[in-house]
Amino acid sequence: MLITMKELLAVAYKEKFAVGSYNVSNSELVRAILTTAEKKKSPAILQIHPNEINLVGDDFIAYCREAAHRAKVPVVIHLDHGGSIEDISRAIKNGYTSVMMDASHLPYEENVALTKEAVQYAHSVGISVEGELGTIGNTGGSSEGGAEKILYTDPDQAKDFVERTNIDTLAVAIGTSHGFYPKDMKPKIQIDRLQKINEKVSIPLVLHGGSDNPDQDIRESTKYGIAKINLSSDMKRAFFNQLRDTLSQKPEDFEPDVLFPEANEAACKILEQKMDLFGSTDKAKLYQLSVF
Repeated sequence: MLITMKELLAVAYKEKFAVGSYNVSNSELVRAILTTAEKKKSPAILQIHPNEINLVGDDFIAYCREAAHRAKVPVVIHLDHGGSIEDISRAIKNGYTSVMMDASHLPYEENVALTKEAVQYAHSVGISVEGELGTIGNTGGSSEGGAEKILYTDPDQAKDFVERTNIDTLAVAIGTSHGFYPKDMKPKIQIDRLQKINEKVSIPLVLHGGSDNPDQDIRESTKYGIAKINLSSDMKRAFFNQLRDTLSQKPEDFEPDVLFPEANEAACKILEQKMDLFGSTDKAKLYQLSVF
């Protein structure tokens, strides 16, 4: 069933687990996510970045909405890293049930103003909004981008930001980066900073850059307000590495029903592990909600 992010994360936040938000840009990944979510009885988020919607086109969202409606678990369709009111408007018109206004690269007051504008617009039609304070790092391996230097979220500023913008969820910068980490770069989530942020604000928190981080840190973060964890690279690496292997083993085959199944299965294995890690496995039963 298709619902809003506010409905989805209210339960996760209260019960101290996180829902995976998985970047999709083709039907195979949508299928892998929803098939795994139903198998694990887990809620799930289909997340689409502006770069991805530019690749697949607006009609792709109609496919995602239909797949979400048919799913036997709660599903949200979310705009990842919207950078303008135009991105927000496009997503809402296409049928997303949640949007992100990422103005974290702007000066603080400009971030507040633009995020507040997005909230007023989205809330007027019942759509949830995620904001971001601080900047997520960039390892160079993701099209989502990020900052060369992480600017960590200040707990006191987070409180002010939430109160002034009225966002539903807050993406925090506590040490993660988009993509895979180089061998000489060791990720370290600042759990102590997360605890302080969680003490200051009373809405669900979001962890971007969920791939390639220590399981212990990810598990620990759900105890302190992290209710949504973005994941893209780990899932896509499994899918496309297997697809490359299949293509090399079957160079004369060109049919999708021959080439894609093993890649889909590889992605599903990673997704199962992540749903267990995030604590969302078997949590679909906690939702008694109306369809969006």
